[in-house]
Amino acid sequence: MFTQQTGANYKCTQGVHSTNGNKADLREDLHNHRFVGITVYFEKENIWTLDSKGELLITIMSSLAQEESRIISENVTWGQRKRFSDGKVTVPFGHFLGYTKDENKRLVVVPEEAEIVKRIYREYLEGASMLKIARGLEADAILNGAGNERWHTSNINNILRNEKYIGDALLQKTYTVDFLTKKRVKNNGIVPQYYVENSHEAIIPREVFMQVQEELVRRRVVHTSPNGKTRTFSSNHCFAQIVICGKCGEVFRRVHWNNRGKKSVVWRCVSRLENTGLFCDARTVLESTIEQVLVTAINQTLCDKDSFLTTLRDNIATVINRESDKALADIDKRLEELQTELLKLATSNADYEKVGDEIHCLRNQKQKLQLENANRDELKKRMADMSTFLKKQSTALAKYDEQLIRRLIEKVTIYEDKFTVEFKSSLTVDVEG
Repeated sequence: MFTQQTGANYKCTQGVHSTNGNKADLREDLHNHRFVGITVYFEKENIWTLDSKGELLITIMSSLAQEESRIISENVTWGQRKRFSDGKVTVPFGHFLGYTKDENKRLVVVPEEAEIVKRIYREYLEGASMLKIARGLEADAILNGAGNERWHTSNINNILRNEKYIGDALLQKTYTVDFLTKKRVKNNGIVPQYYVENSHEAIIPREVFMQVQEELVRRRVVHTSPNGKTRTFSSNHCFAQIVICGKCGEVFRRVHWNNRGKKSVVWRCVSRLENTGLFCDARTVLESTIEQVLVTAINQTLCDKDSFLTTLRDNIATVINRESDKALADIDKRLEELQTELLKLATSNADYEKVGDEIHCLRNQKQKLQLENANRDELKKRMADMSTFLKKQSTALAKYDEQLIRRLIEKVTIYEDKFTVEFKSSLTVDVEG
């Protein structure tokens, strides 16, 4: 193939880069005037672009080539969805923290990397923020999934939300919107998704994963003030967001106080520190006072442990509910039926959308039930944890223990004459002061 450049006073011939027969690209170049005054000759098809018939032939052949690309794309898409419906999982990326691929392209656990994933889940449930987890991994010179030293909160967020760590796989999270540009976008229900359970070895227990999903939701809005203002999660201090004002319902904030040259750390109601629209004259409390109140509350449960243990046993029996297990089994059975029906109705747009909508609805119901189960399991775990603590702790606490407070305490409400301490096990104790 060669070009011939023409002009008013000269004529010359020169070699050009081959288009490899891609007429669609060449047609775009011609329309964009990239080859002004240049004729291109296709040796195989015997076409001159400046010939009167050349433009028509290129248009026809480009259309045929585009139609062929569309058909191939549809066939490939159908094949992928057929594999998805059969439960065959493919992971479209080279490296995945915690896993590698075997010779059959199946996910296989990498023990060293799996420990990193477990650490991330553990620290998040212990109260650490995503940024704090990332900085801790960097401090220990641990590489992320891409092999980089730098960790971002987005890395942590993706790991905490990825269902593949419990051995499941949600397929077709993205889809191609243009078979020519190959542009992919997030799938928000436009095309069917397929959820495969137990497709590979899990790293994180399912109940731990569900607890993390609950915690992710909880941290979006930790506290809602009476005026409707929301406050997000903070892990800067053990008392952050758990110390509540008994008068206006706002949170208390930590303040470094310098009163007449005497420095101290106190906690004050936010309504006294900023304009919340709420009048409040709640008292200011020394941080050391709150620490002592919590030690007193824990020691009260230890002094009357028999009564508290009986209450915990009764509460555990109350939260046990197996009805949701049957509901989950029914949903799984119906989802399996719909996945099979979905393939049969692929050519019928109305039925296809109807089945897809039902699948989407059932998945939402299933997720809601799983979260409810996780909440009950977490509450039972907290009650069991409190019971174990009461049984093993034979003596009263002598001093404040931050790790123990993070483990046991849910909330402290400050009133004028008392403190109400709520444990994570739902036990409540009032302390005068």
